[in-house]
Amino acid sequence: MLSFTVTINYDFETTGDAKITFQIIQWLMYILVVVVISTLIKSYMKEKENSLNLILTLAKSLDSRDKYTECHSERVAYYSLLIAKEMRLPKKQLKHLYTGGIIHDIGKIGVPESILTKPSRLTDDEYEIIKQHPTIGYEMVKHIPSFQKNGVLDMILYHHEKFDGTGYPKGLKGEQIPLVARIMAVADAFDAMTSRRVYRSETDFEYAINEIRKNRGTQFDPEVSDAFLRILEIEEKNILSVVAQIK
Repeated sequence: MLSFTVTINYDFETTGDAKITFQIIQWLMYILVVVVISTLIKSYMKEKENSLNLILTLAKSLDSRDKYTECHSERVAYYSLLIAKEMRLPKKQLKHLYTGGIIHDIGKIGVPESILTKPSRLTDDEYEIIKQHPTIGYEMVKHIPSFQKNGVLDMILYHHEKFDGTGYPKGLKGEQIPLVARIMAVADAFDAMTSRRVYRSETDFEYAINEIRKNRGTQFDPEVSDAFLRILEIEEKNILSVVAQIK
């Protein structure tokens, strides 16, 4: 099993030219992190096919950077799996969806921690940086053969696309967005709305349900939305139990 830990701390204040230099150094460090991780994956995959242990290691390395998103990937994988079961997708696809859920945000490893854990709302420029994480994640793992075949790359690259075409990074619309990514978009949004964030407290469970219902057909695929709404009604106690563990 491949294991690694990346820790970068900055404990000094910067001003003027020094601040610009610091920002450049910071970006170079994060670029280096992405390159190193990608290289490690490639080396590992030459010897052994990807395993769940490798995937969990990558996900944990991401979640550990931000206490507010700890276990986010596992919850998204869980919700995606529930939706796929409700939609009666093939068993093999269920497994792939869970795998994709575990690493859907892996590209955030390439986002500076100062942005990822910022204790206030992001600026427009910072948001543009965050929006790069699907592409970064795709570039990191696109060489893995099984991910090319089982839809995991689609989940990583397209989980922030919106059904009405206003999402990112490609602005895909409707069924142009792979079904697995449309499923993950609903799961990801629900967890974001019911999780404690750096800049706000947890959102009410009923509010999250209403937001999915309200954005059915615009942000979210109608069929996927309906499937998840049915799950939330039938499995409300279990879902509430998962949400309660976040707080």
